[in-house]
Amino acid sequence: MNLAHRYLEKETFTSYEDFSQNLKIKVPDSFNFAYDIIDEYARLEPERPALVWCNDHGEERRFTFADLKYWSDKTANYLKSLGIEKGDKVMLILRRRYEFYFFVFALCKIGAVYIPSTNQLKEKDIVYRVNAAGIKMVVTYNWPETIECVEASRHETPTLEKTVLVGGEHEGWLNFDEGIRHASEKWDRPGEAIKNEDLMLIYFTSGTTSMPKMACHDFTYPLGHIVTAKYYHMVEENCLHITVAESGWAKFGWGKLYGQWICGAVQFVYDMERFDPDGLLKMLEKYGVTTFCAPPTIYRFLIHQDLSKYNLSSLRHCSTAGEPLNPQVFYTWKKATGLNILNGFGQSESTVMIANFEWFEIDPGAMGKPNPTYHIDIVDEDGRSVPAGVEGELVVRDVNTNKPVGLFTGYYRDEESTRKCWHDNTYHTGDVVYKDEHGLFWFVGRNDDVIKASGYRISPFEVESALIEHPAVVECAVTGAPDPIRGTVVKATVVLAKGYTPSEDLKKDIQNYVKSITAPYKYPRILEFVEELPKTFSGKIKRAEIRNEDHKDIKP
Repeated sequence: MNLAHRYLEKETFTSYEDFSQNLKIKVPDSFNFAYDIIDEYARLEPERPALVWCNDHGEERRFTFADLKYWSDKTANYLKSLGIEKGDKVMLILRRRYEFYFFVFALCKIGAVYIPSTNQLKEKDIVYRVNAAGIKMVVTYNWPETIECVEASRHETPTLEKTVLVGGEHEGWLNFDEGIRHASEKWDRPGEAIKNEDLMLIYFTSGTTSMPKMACHDFTYPLGHIVTAKYYHMVEENCLHITVAESGWAKFGWGKLYGQWICGAVQFVYDMERFDPDGLLKMLEKYGVTTFCAPPTIYRFLIHQDLSKYNLSSLRHCSTAGEPLNPQVFYTWKKATGLNILNGFGQSESTVMIANFEWFEIDPGAMGKPNPTYHIDIVDEDGRSVPAGVEGELVVRDVNTNKPVGLFTGYYRDEESTRKCWHDNTYHTGDVVYKDEHGLFWFVGRNDDVIKASGYRISPFEVESALIEHPAVVECAVTGAPDPIRGTVVKATVVLAKGYTPSEDLKKDIQNYVKSITAPYKYPRILEFVEELPKTFSGKIKRAEIRNEDHKDIKP
């Protein structure tokens, strides 16, 4: 038994056409994930497994839904005793700690707003976020660097009233472990109603080209992730699912929090201090994980391991999102595991918008087809729909008259940015795509990422996919670089695989390889070897930073 049936008019479909025409999410008049999913499972099946947590120090914790209700009720009482009320903003910097869940559900029960953040934040990042959102409390684990950054920010963050520490003591910080021991386990639901349209969650977007914006989600947001979990991740009831993400990323909400539990899966959380492909593969084997989702970057590192050393027979479904999937990665993974990797697309502002669903043949590299709850279109610069094969901006239609469940409600305290992307009953994603004759969508790049060189429009993803097929290339970023003769040329910034050393001969070999498998005008005339690529906190490649570095010495 799982609770998804309560929110779907129809659960099973015979084809994509059936899915597209008949998928309907039922939104109740009042929905609260903590009460209606976590506490409801605890009422119906208190001993039902909910969460398996482990880390790379050999620690392990297992939680039932009764456990999650118990700890979230105590945490809600603790937060209430500290003055947290409906609408207050609380920043959570907890990486993959299991306590993250206690706080999220507690804040949902109170009606307060949680703001997930990564422990990679520095002082200036914390100052910006606290002031931008008006954050009242910061909660973090006992990481000295994070504590130091929060403390250094205090003189510039007037709204920050309290700081709470998990897993240790520090002068001037409230001790969660001590406080929770004395908190009551009986939580009384507040008299003030929490409405569907109330603000539940703020994601700080990646900010690849500007300061991060604050994407707002209301209390219906979790219901949109039923499609993410059931039809894209294809989770199985009472089986372990892992999405490789830390709690500071929107991907955590996509894959480690909402839809998976609504659909009856067990969350598997591996709290890695640093990404270790061997360690991750061993955990998939040890715990018998059934469904697995990770960004393409993770798969790129996994396929450079000897996959024959690991028993991955428990895996039944694999998926990816965050950036386009390179076909070479798809084929290498399938050869080793027998499994396809289903690509998906969405944003911090949404749930999954487009994905490779089970009812049609997968074309590696394709984004897939639309989630039926989103009215997807591709438009030109004047907002007119374009035919198959023509590039345009991906948009969502009817967002005022028929807003998809799970789409954000706007950018917090930023009406200008909201109006810029949300107007004329349409949400503009800023992503350039095209649709082929089979109805599959293909990613070209962000508006700012598409390269215009020598009269051609070049997709960075297409060139990156060619590069990644070369055995020396483990990761790369393709951008447009200034050139005194051509104006702009294609540049590749490359991270080499183990065993390869930068050289002019290797550079030429990689360039010639790209020329041999794609149109010659797309090959990178500039190729730079680096130790690592600049990335956002959510792990996306910051192509804008590479472009800006290349242009900084150009005089106007």
